[in-house]
Amino acid sequence: MKAHHGMYIGGEWRPAAGADTIEVVNPVDEQVIGRVPAGTAADVGHAVRAARAALPGWAATPPAERAAKLAALRDVLVARKDEIAETVTAELGSPLQFSQAVHAGVPIMVAGSYAELAATYAFEEKVGNSTVYHEPVGVVGAITPWNYPLHQIVAKVAPALAAGCTVVLKPAEDTPLTAQLFAEAVAEAGLPAGVFNLVTGLGPVAGQALAEHPDVDLVSFTGSTAVGRRIGGTAGAAVKRVALELGGKSANVILPSADLAKAVNVGVANVMSNSGQTCSAWTRMLVHTSQYEEAVGLAAAAAAKYGDRIGPVVSAKQRSRVRSYIEKGVAEGARLVVGGPESPREQGYFVSPTVFADVTPDMTIAQEEIFGPVLSIIRYEDEEEAVRIANGTVYGLAGAVWAAEEAEAVAFARRLDTGQVDINGGRFNPLAPFGGYKQSGVGRELGPHGLSEYLQTKSLQF
Repeated sequence: MKAHHGMYIGGEWRPAAGADTIEVVNPVDEQVIGRVPAGTAADVGHAVRAARAALPGWAATPPAERAAKLAALRDVLVARKDEIAETVTAELGSPLQFSQAVHAGVPIMVAGSYAELAATYAFEEKVGNSTVYHEPVGVVGAITPWNYPLHQIVAKVAPALAAGCTVVLKPAEDTPLTAQLFAEAVAEAGLPAGVFNLVTGLGPVAGQALAEHPDVDLVSFTGSTAVGRRIGGTAGAAVKRVALELGGKSANVILPSADLAKAVNVGVANVMSNSGQTCSAWTRMLVHTSQYEEAVGLAAAAAAKYGDRIGPVVSAKQRSRVRSYIEKGVAEGARLVVGGPESPREQGYFVSPTVFADVTPDMTIAQEEIFGPVLSIIRYEDEEEAVRIANGTVYGLAGAVWAAEEAEAVAFARRLDTGQVDINGGRFNPLAPFGGYKQSGVGRELGPHGLSEYLQTKSLQF
């Protein structure tokens, strides 16, 4: 797609307040593929005013009509799925097949789920002698990351619109073209002017202005825990609601009874997917000491096969970050089994699929989110130790448990301090709540739980 040189505000593309731009770089060949406006606080102000003006009409729109608009938006995304995949591949570097299946396919599924929920959700209910109304929170400031550029947008915008809220979106500066394509889809689907608005820009400028704006009622942010902490502090000072989906350091616990080969192979695939740029990736594989060396061998063989099959990380900055963690793992005494800090290609922001063995729970690579194709394999002696290791980080976003019997895996999963656990490779469910415990966030996305984040209640007593 061709980049727009303006902001989508009030149902039209408008010139930015300033002349500064952001270069969009293809991570595969390091070439500039477009430029978008670097929005300012003035642009954010214009967008918030447009959202505020559109709020009364959209909030009063019957849920069935909102559902029809969301269904129309889903249909536009379906019609443009190839363009979506190509755009994500161009600015994120994701292999085209993965972009088609996940980066385009999952947002379409989620948009469809909210079209259905908007039509069926109980926005009014009887509780004893009261009638309880579930009403839109108001104007939503949505700040999204680059790792799943369209999914993260849809996971915030679709439930907000279903609830009757209006939205101002500030997408990640690395992947703004996908956000502009989404704005085009919104216009094509016929959503009313001002219901959805887009401001591209840098996080410390446009993102901060959106989070601080006094006429934004809720800030929904996905990104690092450090930035989420600042946004939460800003919102708290203003008594403003937040939904924060933050970092993760997920554990993949393989119990002795499990199918070891399957658990290891699926676990490695999970870490290498999207070049490791997934906050819920199972980057810590916990294996019983009796099976440890076998698991290391299986993981090494599985990871080696991904050498030419994964894309680059998103930027030179991200590549440097991931390399520094690999170097730190070596320096702290972990055994490098596959991969390493050296770049596998002369051009592009590629990182070798990397596996560490003999990782101890206190090592940096076992505690901090790397956001790259790096797996740490940790041994445990018994289930009590496995629970302690799995829960032994500040995060609690996701995880996995493998066992021969489902009941055994479920019993272990119930002891984990984490928001979502896959049992024996459980499938993605767009209706299940996604979000974290501890410093992995506040609130939930997807399904009815995600919709409720954008609603507030009013009760009438009779």
